[in-house]
Amino acid sequence: MDISLQQVEYRYQANTPFERLALKNVSFDIPEGTYLAIIGHTGSGKSTVLQHLNALLKPTKGKMIIGDTEITAGQKQKHLKKVRQKVGIVFQFPEHQLFEETIEKDICFGPMNFGVSEEEAKRRAKEVIKQVGLSEDYLQKSPFDLSGGQMRRVAIAGVLAMEPDVIVLDEPTAGLDPRGRKEIMNMFYSLHKEKKLSTILVTHSMEDAARYADQIIVMHKGEVYKKGTPEEIFASPEGLIELGLDVPEVIRFQKSFEETCKVKLDRICLTTEQLAESVAASMKRGVPK
Repeated sequence: MDISLQQVEYRYQANTPFERLALKNVSFDIPEGTYLAIIGHTGSGKSTVLQHLNALLKPTKGKMIIGDTEITAGQKQKHLKKVRQKVGIVFQFPEHQLFEETIEKDICFGPMNFGVSEEEAKRRAKEVIKQVGLSEDYLQKSPFDLSGGQMRRVAIAGVLAMEPDVIVLDEPTAGLDPRGRKEIMNMFYSLHKEKKLSTILVTHSMEDAARYADQIIVMHKGEVYKKGTPEEIFASPEGLIELGLDVPEVIRFQKSFEETCKVKLDRICLTTEQLAESVAASMKRGVPK
């Protein structure tokens, strides 16, 4: 499912004394199968973009095309239920949305709300609970007897049970320790590849954006500041630093190494593994004294 934002503007509380411009002339495309990271400071507009991706918010100017559904400012929209079924959002702390007495019922709630039979919903529950790294034994447990990390996995399973074509992740590792962060991000990346999902990651973590994304969009003051591949975005980190954004530690180390040793590595390194390989290759060629 392709997604396109075309000159999208959004104003909160439009035509009131509290009106606030959140998005201004935002245009970009998300081809099917893309892993896109949207980064930017709090207030940059990235969370507002997120809510447009499954029509929780609708443009006050411009239009969005989500699959074969066009959402144009000022026009009444039909068939948004189909959009919301095909674009699943994992909000920050999704475990706070758990409410049923068993994990199975919680996972089944979404699909059944969209007309899926109870039998089919239970079949999906058995499938997705494994995809998030838990066994079928958990299905009859209360979600409130689980650890925080397990509760998050159950909440994610509830989104996957909708069988979305697009999954939107809003700071999915918030509150997790480093090990939990890595496990969750690797799980999403595996699902992205195995299910051929379009994945949109809204994050403050430059490391996650660099490691997992095919494309990155930098938001600033409600506008698209820059877009490109991770290599293109982080090739000139000075611009990001001027915006007050962090850059991945591996990029900082590479720049420091190149300045100290007066060499240029053969690529922009986005992971420690890439950096180790490039530094080793540089050392074999010989570092100038």
